[in-house]
Amino acid sequence: MGRWIIISCVAFALGGCSGGIFDARGPVGAADAKILLDAVGIMLVIVVPTIVGTIFFAWWFRASNARAHYRPDFVYSGRIEIIVWAIPLLVILFLGGVIWIGSHMLDPFQPISSPNKPIRVQVVSLDWKWLFIYPDQGIASVNEIVAPVGTPVHFFLTSASVMNAFFVPQLGSMIATMNGMVTQLYLQADQPGDYLGESAQFSGDGFAGMHFTLRAVPQAGFVQWIATAQQTGPELDKAAYETLQEQSQGVRPSTYRAVAPNLFDAIVKRQIPPSAASQVAATGPGARPVGGH
Repeated sequence: MGRWIIISCVAFALGGCSGGIFDARGPVGAADAKILLDAVGIMLVIVVPTIVGTIFFAWWFRASNARAHYRPDFVYSGRIEIIVWAIPLLVILFLGGVIWIGSHMLDPFQPISSPNKPIRVQVVSLDWKWLFIYPDQGIASVNEIVAPVGTPVHFFLTSASVMNAFFVPQLGSMIATMNGMVTQLYLQADQPGDYLGESAQFSGDGFAGMHFTLRAVPQAGFVQWIATAQQTGPELDKAAYETLQEQSQGVRPSTYRAVAPNLFDAIVKRQIPPSAASQVAATGPGARPVGGH
C-alpha cells in the first residue's frame, strides 16, 4: 500500500510530463525507474516522520500550551539517541542494498537477455551532433538511430571532441563518451516509436541542440531502412568524416551508404585528429591540441 501511495504521488506530480525516465519503454529504463522509486520510498521513511515531528513539536511546545513541560536542564536520553541513529542507519543500509543490486543488474556491459541477436552500433559524439555507424550493415547515420523493436542494441561509444554523455531517457542508462576511449551500453525498445536522445553533459555553444532520435520500428521496417540507406547518400570516407566533424549546429538527420573500413577504430586511436576548433574546445585557448606533441 505504501508503495502504491508513493507511485500515485509521483504520477500526480508528473502528470503533465511524457517521454521522461518514468515513461519507460524498455527493460533498462523500467529497471532504472524502479530503482529510483524504491530509493525515494526508502528515504521517505525518514523524511516524512521528520517533517511531521517538526510540525508536531512546534505545535506542542508553543507558548500557550500549559501542558508542555519546560525542562531547560535536559541534555541526554539514551532512548532518543537510539531512535535518532537507528532510523538513518537502517535507511542507509536499505539504500546501499538497492544501489548494490541495481548497479550489478544494470551494468552497461551486461547483455540484455533476448532471443534476438543484438544490433551493433558505434557512436561518436561530435560538435554538436551524433554519428552512428552500423559496422555489420556498412552504413552510418547522423542524429538518428533506427533499431528493431524487441531487439537489444549494443552501443560502442567514443568522443571525437570533448567528453559528452549519451542518454535516451525512456530507454535508460546515461553513459559518458570520452576521447580516446570506448564505453559500452546495451539498450532495448519494447514498443515502436520515436524516442528522444540527447547530450546530457555541457559541451559548448551547440549543446542545447545536440539531440537525436532513436526510432524503434518492426523488423521489416528496419530491413527496409537499411536497404534504402545502402542505396542513397554519400560515402563516409576519411575526407567526408573530416568535413562532418567540423563544428556545426542544427544538423538534420542523414545517412551514408557506405563507411570507410575501421573508421571507428581510427577515431578511437586518434589516427584522425579532431578538428582545430574541437582541439581548442577540448584543451582551452593556447593549450596543446589533443594528441599533439
